[in-house]
Amino acid sequence: MNILKFGGTSVGSVESIRALIGILKERKGAEKPVVVLSAMGGVTNSLLQMAENARNAQDYADDLKKIEQKHFDVIRALLPAIAQNPVLTRLKIYFNELEDILQSVYNLRELSLQTKDLILSYGERCSNVMVSHIARQHFANAEYVDGSELIKTDSNFGQAKVNTYLTETLIRDFYESNADKLLFVTGFISSNDEGRITTLGRGGSDYTAAIWGAALNADEIEIWTDVDGMLTADPRIVKKAFSLPELSYTEAMELSYFGAKVIYPPTMIPAFLKKIPIVIKNTFNVDFPGTYIKHGVQTSKLPIKGISSIDEISILNLSGSGMVGKAGFAGRLFSLLSREQVNVVLITQSSSEHSITFAVKPADALKALSLINREFELELQARKLEYPEVENGLSVLAIVGENMKRTPGISGRLFSALGRNGVNIRAIAQGSSEYNISVIIGRSDLSKAVNAVHDAFYADLKKTLNVFCLGTGNIGKTLFRQLQDQMPFLAQNNDLQVKVMGVSNTRKMYLNPEGIDLSNWEKSLQQKGQKADLTEFIGQMKDMNLANCVFVDNTASHNPIQHYLDVLQSSISVVTCNKIGNSAEYDQYVAFKQAARKHGVDFYYETNVGAGLPIIRTLKDLMMSGDRIARIEAILSGTISYIFNNFKGERLFHEVVKEAQDLGYTEPDPRDDLNGKDFMRKMLILARDAGYALEEKDVTIESMLPAACLAAKSVDEFYAELQNNAAYFENLKNEAAQSQKVLRYIGKLEDGKVAITLQMVDDAHPFFMLSGSDNIISFTTDRYKDRPLVVKGPGAGAEVTAAGVFADIINVGKR
Repeated sequence: MNILKFGGTSVGSVESIRALIGILKERKGAEKPVVVLSAMGGVTNSLLQMAENARNAQDYADDLKKIEQKHFDVIRALLPAIAQNPVLTRLKIYFNELEDILQSVYNLRELSLQTKDLILSYGERCSNVMVSHIARQHFANAEYVDGSELIKTDSNFGQAKVNTYLTETLIRDFYESNADKLLFVTGFISSNDEGRITTLGRGGSDYTAAIWGAALNADEIEIWTDVDGMLTADPRIVKKAFSLPELSYTEAMELSYFGAKVIYPPTMIPAFLKKIPIVIKNTFNVDFPGTYIKHGVQTSKLPIKGISSIDEISILNLSGSGMVGKAGFAGRLFSLLSREQVNVVLITQSSSEHSITFAVKPADALKALSLINREFELELQARKLEYPEVENGLSVLAIVGENMKRTPGISGRLFSALGRNGVNIRAIAQGSSEYNISVIIGRSDLSKAVNAVHDAFYADLKKTLNVFCLGTGNIGKTLFRQLQDQMPFLAQNNDLQVKVMGVSNTRKMYLNPEGIDLSNWEKSLQQKGQKADLTEFIGQMKDMNLANCVFVDNTASHNPIQHYLDVLQSSISVVTCNKIGNSAEYDQYVAFKQAARKHGVDFYYETNVGAGLPIIRTLKDLMMSGDRIARIEAILSGTISYIFNNFKGERLFHEVVKEAQDLGYTEPDPRDDLNGKDFMRKMLILARDAGYALEEKDVTIESMLPAACLAAKSVDEFYAELQNNAAYFENLKNEAAQSQKVLRYIGKLEDGKVAITLQMVDDAHPFFMLSGSDNIISFTTDRYKDRPLVVKGPGAGAEVTAAGVFADIINVGKR
């Protein structure tokens, strides 16, 4: 025989009650289940609100009418007209009684706990009367049972303590007398020795089911709700949360105490004592197996079973020298709070005994503060204790699981995930059982924290990177296409999901907390976007407060640079192909690096130097492994490389430059490439990464162009000057050819000095064999002394640059 408890959502509508009846029809065994029902969804909260309104002399009649109508609508939908009158009459009597009680509260302006329990009891009584009458259309022996007559408690109204022996005796006797009936029992409500209504506290209907289960030695206690069992996290916060097949009683209790609202903690105590399995099932997904809570669960491969949280919490910190070494101080403090019914959620104490921090519900915070000030008045006046203060706006996050016990690295993974996402921990608590590690954090960080921790512990799921992109030019568009094309590969091979959450160009910006569909991002930006405002874009990105955020700068503008520090200091990683930031003042370059290191995020800029070539990464790997850089030589302009690789034979210099421009290798004004300034920025970044504190003025640049070409007032005049100086370029080409050499514009870092010069190199030089728009760089080091380490490949173009940005984004996800 099983106990079936249905929650508020399972009796909250016509459709859900039909589903409930369908579940009962499937039970064809000889022994009929006992059905425990909650109030209809939302009714208990409405009753509470009406009671408070009545006490405050505010109107409650409209809300009462709505609740009455809610029940009547279900009856008229599910019962034939001939069967409606008895149940409508019974319910009308209940609602008239309820109205009389509320009117008394209104007249007296007084609401005792006893009266509140009586008011709340009508929710369960009405739903059970209604559903039991509906059930009689399908089960002739369906019977309404007022559970308050069978569960006996003390007179602690609102949170009554059960008289277990008497209750189990009454339940067994009643059940044996009604063994042929399908019993529908009111959850949540009970009564004291005087027969006055009491309640079993939050989630009391679950408790009712467990009490009946223990009394009747049930095979299982089934809790039917609106979710697929107990999940790894709150699905409203973590979209990737998944159901757990089974939990031990201890794990379920830990999760429940810390906010998992699927089951009420005291529910498990009667089941635990009798070793009765509890199964959490979904009324609206009957075929799903749900979650079993039982003894002897199988060993799980999961590092933790779940992440739970309490949204609203307050902490009090008590500190002072008067606590140090004083036996009984903690006992005095917490005995005081216990006597006054202040529930302490979490406690942590410094090893020096100089301070104790504890968490309570916000509603109890001021009461606890007042009690402490009164109890420890003498110590406070003597300055042996500091006056405690209440800190509000906090939450508790807890990770739970039996596998945590004696498993190294669990706490490290938790704190790393929180720290990397900029979540400050206010307090930490871990019991010696090692089933639970709890942290107190800011409430505004709760969603981000839970998602970050979930990604950190469930490696089989796809880690989500939330990306915000500036720039929708060639590189930006190509990046979005590459991301869309590679999504399946990333999911299958890297366990990674990249979601673009925001896009902006100089005209419009669009941010979507659900993510942007990359198949039609341009349409979304155009139709749904607002006027672009970089400060506002970054502000909205920060306000989303998402885990694992990446800010991507695919522009060549000065404007985004001024926001890098703010972004990094907000614990958001930065990926940029914009080389302006790293090649400006050295202090700024250092500030970016330090901010990333301090806040545990990444600052990646591989594409600053060689588009998609692994140049910066190679340099860092050499230096981290202890190699010493003696010399770096490089050709780091795909534009200049293309021009000199094609400036041969009968071709004229200005023709090759124009061809490069037509192919998209140059800026709109080719002088921006040919004046060497872009090359200088790349060499300066390399020098800084190699450990040299250089500024732009420290780089020597030999111009490859005559002064007249650089001084031209327009692009057309520039080309005219190139033609006018054709002899100059022809002389360079011929001189190189006669010496069996080629022209190369080479940057060199040696002995802390950087120079960029036009050179003629022969076939012994590693730069001799170069084609197309290739970049090339050689590292001469202590290890690569005789034969330098050479990196070579395409150094320009949207495809390779976007691929480099893509790789940097993926590297953020690897950490």
